[in-house]
Amino acid sequence: MTEQTTELTFLKSSRKRRIVAFLIDHSVMSFLIVSIVFTALGSNFMDENNPVKMVTTMFFVMVPGLILYFAKDSFKGISPGKWVMGIMVRDDNNQNEIPSFGRLYLRNLFLIIWPVEFIVLATSDQKKRLGDKVTKTIVVKNPNKPKQLPRILALVTLGVIFFVFVFLFAGNAMKNSDAYKVSINEIEKNEEIITETGGIKGYGMMPTGNISISNGKGQAQFEIKVLGNTKDLNINLYLEKEPNGQWRLIEMQK
Repeated sequence: MTEQTTELTFLKSSRKRRIVAFLIDHSVMSFLIVSIVFTALGSNFMDENNPVKMVTTMFFVMVPGLILYFAKDSFKGISPGKWVMGIMVRDDNNQNEIPSFGRLYLRNLFLIIWPVEFIVLATSDQKKRLGDKVTKTIVVKNPNKPKQLPRILALVTLGVIFFVFVFLFAGNAMKNSDAYKVSINEIEKNEEIITETGGIKGYGMMPTGNISISNGKGQAQFEIKVLGNTKDLNINLYLEKEPNGQWRLIEMQK
C-alpha cells in the first residue's frame, strides 16, 4: 500500500494584511531597540556631555538590535506582526516548506530600501516584494492561526506597554536631569510660591517640557505642578546652560 503525504493548499495574503503586519513588526522591533538603547544610556543621559560616549553606546546596542530586526521571521516564518494578522512566509515552490533562516534573513534585508519594497508590492501582480522575488518566498494565510481575540489582546497589550514605558522613562529621565533639579531648587526658594501654596508639600508625578543640549549648550523648558497645603500651582520655567557651565533660571511664571 502506497503511503501518501497530505499537502495543504495555501491562499496568498492580501497586500493590506502584509502592510499592517509590517507596521506592527516595525513598531515592536523599534520599541525593543529604543528600550534597550535608553536602558543602556541610563536615566541621566540628558545631562551627558560626552557625545562620543553616547554614540558609541547607541552603536553597540543598535547593531544587535538591527540583527534581531531582520531575523523577525525566523520562527516558522512568522513574525509578531504576521502572527497577529494570521499570515506567514513559505517557500514559493513548496508552500508546505518553511524557508531556511538564511533566506528569511536575506528577504528582510531588502526592507532597508522599504519605499522601493512598498512600491514593488503595490504594483506586483504576484503580491510580492523584491525580497520575496530574490529569495523565492511567498506570504500566505496561516490556516492554523490563533483565534482573533488573543491576537487583538496581544496587540493592545503591546500598545499599552509601549506608552507606559515612554511615559515613565521620559518622565524619570527628566526628573533626574540637572535642569529639573535646578528648577525645583528655584521653586523652593521663591517666597511668593510658598506663600500662595500655603507651603509646598510635593510635586506632580510627571513634569512636561523638553531639554535640548548641543555642543554643551543647553535649553530647558518645564511645566511643573506644585502641590501646596492650601493651593496647587502650575509653574512654567525656562533655563539655559553654557558649555561646561551650570543650568541657570532665565524665567519663571505661574
